[in-house]
This record gives sequence, C-alpha cells and structure tokens, in this order.
Amino acid sequence: MKYKAPRGTRDLLPGEAEKWHFVESRFKELCNIYGFTEIRTPIFEETALFVRSMGEETDVVKKEMYIFKDQGGRELALRPEGTAGVVRAFIEHGIHNEAQPVKLFYYGPMFRYDRPQAGRQRQFYQMGIEIFGTKDPAVDVEVIKFSQDFFQGLGFSNLSLQINSTGCSECREDYLEQLSVFADARVSSLCGDCKERSRLNPLRLLDCKEIGCREEMKDAPRITDHLCSSCRDHFDKVLFLLDSLEIIYNVDHQLVRGLDYYTNTAFEFHSSTLGAQNSLGGGGRYDNLVEVCGGASTPGVGMAVGVERIVMAMEKEALFSEEMPAAGIFIAVGEQNDLPLRREALLLLNYLRGKGIVCDTDYLGRSLKAQMKFANRKRFRYVVILGGEDPSEGTLKVRDMLKGDQTELLRSEAIELLLKNCGK
Repeated sequence: MKYKAPRGTRDLLPGEAEKWHFVESRFKELCNIYGFTEIRTPIFEETALFVRSMGEETDVVKKEMYIFKDQGGRELALRPEGTAGVVRAFIEHGIHNEAQPVKLFYYGPMFRYDRPQAGRQRQFYQMGIEIFGTKDPAVDVEVIKFSQDFFQGLGFSNLSLQINSTGCSECREDYLEQLSVFADARVSSLCGDCKERSRLNPLRLLDCKEIGCREEMKDAPRITDHLCSSCRDHFDKVLFLLDSLEIIYNVDHQLVRGLDYYTNTAFEFHSSTLGAQNSLGGGGRYDNLVEVCGGASTPGVGMAVGVERIVMAMEKEALFSEEMPAAGIFIAVGEQNDLPLRREALLLLNYLRGKGIVCDTDYLGRSLKAQMKFANRKRFRYVVILGGEDPSEGTLKVRDMLKGDQTELLRSEAIELLLKNCGK
C-alpha cells in the first residue's frame, strides 16, 4: 500500500524549503523594523469564533471550514485565517490593557476545504500583521506601506495596489438596498451561490469569482458613492497619504475582500505573473471585530500574505538565485579507520559549529575522492583534509572549493582563515 499526502496538501522538500526560509526571514526582519512582535495561536479554535467573526454567509464559513468534534463533544474548526485567533487572544489575555496601539505579527498554517489549484492548497501558510487601538488613517497607510516594502524587498516590480472603502454599518444600510435592487434585476443570470447571496448578504455579490457574475455586477452601485461623512473623510485621508508617499493605487469599486468583518479600508496587492489567482495578499480595517468577538470596542487594521503564492510568483519571475552560494566547511578524513583522525575530525567539527559555522563531515566511510565529490555537490566553500600521505605535524590542509586552491597551513592559521571567511 502506498501512502500519499492528502489532496490539497504538499510536502516541502529540501531545496524548496530554503526558498520559504528566505521569504519568512524577510517578513520577520521587516516586522522588527516596523515594531511588530510575534504572537502564536492554536491551529484550531471554537467554530463559533470563526462564524461570528467572518460572517455566516461567507464562502469560508459555509463551504470551506474543516469542522470536527473532539472527544468532549466540543465543536472545533481548523483555523481558516489568522486574524480571528489573534483577536480572541487579544481579548482573553487582556492585551487591550497594554499601551496602545498594539502591533502583532503571526505566521503559520491555515486550512480551507477548497478545490486545489496553483497557489491554493487546503493546507496553506499565511503571514500577517495586526494593529489594534487606533483609527488613524495613517495606520492604514502604514500597513499598506509595510506590504509594499515586503513585496519590493523580495524583488517584485510588477505589482498593482487595489484599494476601496467598504464603509461602515451606517453607510451600508442604504447601499445594500440599492445593491439588492440592482442584483434582483439580474438574478436569473447569476450563479447559484449569488442567487442566495442576493437574499442573505448582497455585499458578497461583489466578491464572486465567477466571470459571468463579475460581468453582471460590473456596473453595480458603488459603495464609495454612499459613504457617510466620517467614512468619506477617512478614505480621502488614506488616499491623500498614499499620494504623499507616492504609492500608486487603483480604486477598485468591487473590492470588498472575502470576509464580513472589514470596515472602511480594504486593499490587495496583485501580481500580473499569477494569472487569474493574482492576489499576493491584502487586508484592511476591522473596527468592529474585537467588539463582535466579545471584547471592548477597539479599532483594528491588518494584512495577510500567502506564502505559496509568493514563492510561486517569485519562481515565475526568477527572483530566487539559481543556486545557493558556496558556504560552510566540510571535514574530510583520509583514513576512515584511523580512530585518532576520526576523533580529530569530530573535535574540529564541534569547535567550528560552536563558532556558528555551517560544518559537516563524512559518516559513510567513503574514500577521500568520494568525500571531495560530495563536498562539491553540496557546495561547501572549504574542505579541511585530515590525514593523507606524510601529514605534517600541527598543520591542516585547506582546499578552497571556489578557487580550486589547496594550501597547508599551521593549525592556528587554518582555523583563523576559516573563522574569518566562514564566520557570521
């Protein structure tokens, strides 16, 4: 019997994992620069948390959540996104009592039962940031600028920023009535899901990915024409500050994101490299979410990016180096049965590792020639050769695999060279 990874999941193999490490490290470095600190939440929560935060009529809640009961009969769900869990932790641990604004970041696997396709898996990884405690439009812009800095830092140059305002409950009341009237006149041409959305949650009509529905709704009323004075002022200030930072954007009147908790600003960054599934990530403001989840009224704004999509787009644009640069040290032993030589190899190996240097040796009893081939294939920068014919006492043979040079140095000189060229 052959076992395979479950449909919609995948193994991250050596060679590919390094690409993910690169993306993750850039994200965490930028979080540090912007003043975000890490939070880690469970991969499963009470199902009610996601239903309440994201909305009962969203596709995620209705069709995509992995829901199960534990042995105690509690209904739980694998997290389909990161924000709800962060908000729950924010409330549960009294983080709202800390100095505001609170700036957090997270990283980890999320789960949605969806049709697997390029850049979309049933287990996928997200990185995100959240800011709680301020309604300042400049914070919306900070989150957008963080996103832009992150993508540009990875080498992307063909990005487009799509932005919209989703207003507030006051704005939406009149708007949703007009949107429903517009949709009712076209309901026969909408997909089955949208026919139901038109009755239960008309705003989700704008989020449908079916080409026919998007075509029918392209001339739908614009929510930006129905903003209250407060939401209009907020959106105008966001756009003014984006202009001030010379961040180019396009106001997309159908952009509402896929979750009900968004208020005011909603945005996405698109890459022309990805085709139909062109969103690298996005986010927006959710000023009511903490209160909806049982906490005190606390404004919030954040963003999230999908690691699979980013890596896929970077591969398509050849933003990764074709091969890793030569690095580290391999310790080759000329006489594998010589126990004192093996002892010296292990002592040197552990000394160099203690200095933070990537280092390895042979454990298969291979010949010196085979060890050199292995070191070259694994792209070690230096090989230290122990043993061989007539070794000079107190010296080490060091081969520079990049230059092809080999020298015999006093042990102290050899170690000084290796620490200088391979140390942190």
